[in-house]
Amino acid sequence: MTLRYVDVDVFATELPRQRIPADEILDGFPTAGSRSIAQVAGAEVGIHEMSPGMARDIECDEVFVVIGGRGSIEFEDGEVLPLSAGTVVRLHKGDRTIWHISETLRKFYVAG
Repeated sequence: MTLRYVDVDVFATELPRQRIPADEILDGFPTAGSRSIAQVAGAEVGIHEMSPGMARDIECDEVFVVIGGRGSIEFEDGEVLPLSAGTVVRLHKGDRTIWHISETLRKFYVAG
C-alpha cells in the first residue's frame, strides 16, 4: 500500500539538534536540526532549522520554502538573498554560501 499522508506538523515538530562544525561557524554558536519526511523520485523531502548565528556551507541541489524565522543567504558572487516566511529559494549543487540567521529559521525542503 502506498503512503498518501504523513502526519507531521512542519511548524511544531521537534527536530534533533546538533552543533554546526566549528570550521563552518563564522559567528555565534548556531545549531541545526533536520527531519526527513519522505523520498520522492530520489529526492529527500524534509524540515530543517538553524538557530541564530553565521555559518558557511556548500550546497546540494535544493528547493526550499522558509516557514519561519529570518536571515539571509550570501552567495560567493556577493548576492545576498533576504529570508523570511514565504521566501522560496533554489540552490544549486556546489553553491558556496554564508547563512546569516537572526531569528531561528525553519524551512521545508526538497533536495536531491
